[in-house]
Formats: sequence, C-alpha cells, structure tokens
Amino acid sequence: MNKIIRVTTIPKSLGGLLKGQLKFMSQYYEVIGISGKGEGRLDRVAKEEGIAVVPVEMTRKITPIKDLLAVYTLYRIFRKEKPDIVHSHTPKAGTLAMLAAKLARVPHRLHTIAGLPLLEATGSKRTLLDTVEKITYACATMIYPNSFGLKDIIIQNKYTKPKKLKVIANGSSNGIDTSFFDPTLYTPEDNQKLRDELKIKSSDKVIIYVGRLVKDKGINELVQAFKRISTDHPEAKLLLVGIYEKDLDPLSPEIESEIETNPNIIFVGWQNDVRPFFAISDILAFPSYREGFPNVVMQAASMGVASVVTDINGCNEIITEGENGLIIPVKDTEAVYQKVSELVKNDDVRNTLAANSRTSITTRYECQVVWESLLEEYRSLMN
Repeated sequence: MNKIIRVTTIPKSLGGLLKGQLKFMSQYYEVIGISGKGEGRLDRVAKEEGIAVVPVEMTRKITPIKDLLAVYTLYRIFRKEKPDIVHSHTPKAGTLAMLAAKLARVPHRLHTIAGLPLLEATGSKRTLLDTVEKITYACATMIYPNSFGLKDIIIQNKYTKPKKLKVIANGSSNGIDTSFFDPTLYTPEDNQKLRDELKIKSSDKVIIYVGRLVKDKGINELVQAFKRISTDHPEAKLLLVGIYEKDLDPLSPEIESEIETNPNIIFVGWQNDVRPFFAISDILAFPSYREGFPNVVMQAASMGVASVVTDINGCNEIITEGENGLIIPVKDTEAVYQKVSELVKNDDVRNTLAANSRTSITTRYECQVVWESLLEEYRSLMN
C-alpha cells in the first residue's frame, strides 16, 4: 500500500484542521501523522482518525537550533518510512517538512497554504519571511493554496511558478461537515438554556466572534466598534469564543481592558465545540486582516448565521455581498460599526442573509467533496 505522511506544527491542526480527512484517506493509503505531542492531543488524533502518529516538536516562532533539530528528526523519519507523499500544513511545519522531504528524496512533496502571516510583516522581518517562503515552495513539488485569492497573492509575490500551484475543489483545506454544523441539532430549549447560563436575554442580538483574540484577526477594531454599537443598541451582546496569544500577537491594553470590563462583552474562552454558541448567535463579525480559507466563516454560515467579513481572500469567496453576508474593508473600525449595526437593527436584512447562508455552504464546501478531490489529486500524482 502506498504511504502518505501528513505534517502539522501542532496536533490541534492535525486533528482539527484536518478532522475526518485522515481517516478517509486511510481507506486508500497507509497514513502517518506527524506533529508535536500537545499534552496528549497527538495520541487523541491517532485514536480519532485511526492512524499511526509520530511526535516531532516544532515551534511556531523562529528558533534556528530547534528548527534544525526538527529538520534532522523529520529527515530520519522520512528515510525510514520511505513515503510516496509528504503533505504538510501550517507555515513552520511546511518549511521544515518540505526541506527534510527534499533531503530524503521523497518523490511527492506537497504543501497546503492556508494563509500567509508574513503579509502583515514589514522591513527585515518581511524580507526574512519572504525568503523562507520561497525556500519552502522550492523544496515542494506542488503547492496547494486553499483559496483562489491566496493563489493570486502567491503569484503576485513571485514565491513560485504558477504551474506549481493548484486549488483543490472550490477551496478550503478540509471543507466542512454540514451534517455536524447543522442548526437543527439544537432545540429552542437547548438555546435558551445556554442563553440563560450566559445571561443573554431572548430579545438580545448576539454578535459572535470565534478564533484567536489577536491583533491580526481585527479584534481591536471589533471591540472599538462594539463600544459604539452597545451604546446605540443596548440589546446587542458581543460573544467572544477563543483564546489570547499575548506572546505572539497581543491586543492593545485598552482593548483587553474593554473586554474585561464591558458588561455587554461575554468572553467564554476556548471551546471544543463552537456549535452551541453559533446556535444562539445572530451575526458573525469576522474582521480579520488575512486568512487562507477561514473555517469559522464556513461554520457560521452552515449554522445559518449572517456574516460581516473583511474583503480578503477566503472570506470574500465564502461570503457573497448581499446574499449570505456583508463585506467590509480591512482595518476599518467605522465599517465594522456601520455594517454590524445594520444587521443588529434591521431584522429583515439579517434574516434574509441568514436564510441563504447554509445553502451557500452545502452546495460548495461539503467536506466529502474536498476529500474526494484531494484523493483524485493523490492518485494522479502516484500514477
């Protein structure tokens, strides 16, 4: 049986970003997952996906000595396992795995791009990251941007030749299981119980954000806009689902203080299952600066939630202006305020967008479609 090794920096990506995909592929290939241990998370991935796993610690920061050690460890694994394909995800895992796979002479070295953090970097840091990106692409035999907009950005920045690039299916790294992200799974009683726990009235309008609470996700702009929204519309509540990353991309102290002290902002931290929170929400606010193909936007739409997103790749492919959501400029607090306010106060517009949201996902981004398209890609490479 042909062998495929999938590599991510942390197991949360291996088991979450690719949830279900590894189990699907293991019907056709021997699949091995490589990632950090993550406090036992890697072992859970092995059990849930039914694959073998190998722990290799990789940092998300620039750590030359640790990075070289990880490359050597990956090289030894690849030489031992002799995979037909090494397929990496996430930036650091991509660089380390593609370099190690090239040194180990793996015939098919594939890397999926799900966003470019370097786009927000400047000066010498941007130059360094650009160089690393080009090295990653040079070591790979194929690059899979997970959105068409991201493919265009890669070509514009001349990171690699267009013939090396391909978008699988309609975009997305994994698609979405719409039978799992289904609002009908939650009864009115379920929703009321959660609202009661969070002290949200049935008449309140819930604006939800799901993801890391960091600057690059537009949280500074979102919270600034919400300060005005909550004054204009006391019935509005901002529900924040996620975690801070203060060491990598901190928020301003003023914004952190506002989150902690504003009684209309509800911070629930990391949640293993975000569906109950979508089920009680009216609007997704997602003012991110950069994305690959954001799962959160697909999840919200599949749960029948109207969205306000920024005009960036991925977001502007999932959301069609005036059909299943509204699109705003990046880093524009006033635009966040205006468009989110519009959906808070205009029930007809919001309900129309929400009614169209689920169909926009089921017809384009069902996970099975993405998996089968990737399987066909693997088969064509092997043949």
